[in-house]
Amino acid sequence: MSVTLKVEEREVRPRSLRKQLRHEGKALGVVYGYKVESTPISFDEKELVKVVREHGENVLVALQIGGKKVNTLINKLDMDIFTPTIKHVEFIAVKMDEETEVETDIVLVGEAAGAKLGGFLSQTLFKVTVAATPDKLPERIEVDVTELAIGDSITVADLPEEKDFRVVTEGDIQVAAVVESTLEAELEEIEEAEAEAQAADADTATDDSEQTSEEQAEENKEDKE
Repeated sequence: MSVTLKVEEREVRPRSLRKQLRHEGKALGVVYGYKVESTPISFDEKELVKVVREHGENVLVALQIGGKKVNTLINKLDMDIFTPTIKHVEFIAVKMDEETEVETDIVLVGEAAGAKLGGFLSQTLFKVTVAATPDKLPERIEVDVTELAIGDSITVADLPEEKDFRVVTEGDIQVAAVVESTLEAELEEIEEAEAEAQAADADTATDDSEQTSEEQAEENKEDKE
């Protein structure tokens, strides 16, 4: 998947120029990497925001700059935490026939069978590192969890295999698991503890009863003698 983004070279100074560009709806960034010297750029902010929303940050971005095309990936995206605006972005120019490593999201799909029976689906890993050529990087990895019963789990090694990319993250790391509901587990523990206590009391009562019977029998024997 590739998208095209028109960008323009910009001057770094004065600071008032950067303010003016932002006021005009432009976002600021820089591109560097394969056969590209570090170049400050500006571009339509809304266009990149739309691209990231629809395709994620791993999308191949073909920058149209100075009459030429530069294939890039988003290396760093600095967003404002309060508004959906871009503060700054770094594009890294890439060689199309060389593998690169990026992090990609893990998305759980479906309702786990164990969750329908009162269990809780817990996801513990949300991203993995994958390696692929720039045009084959996945936007996300979807994992079907519908067959997971209570007590079942999925590790990185269980992620679906794809010919376009390979997962670099260690395979024994857990991704998700279906566990018993905390409340139900606590109630079961309480019930088990109560049952054990009752059993212990019953054993004690039996022992006491047997001891009392033996003592009474001994006393009766002595009386007869």
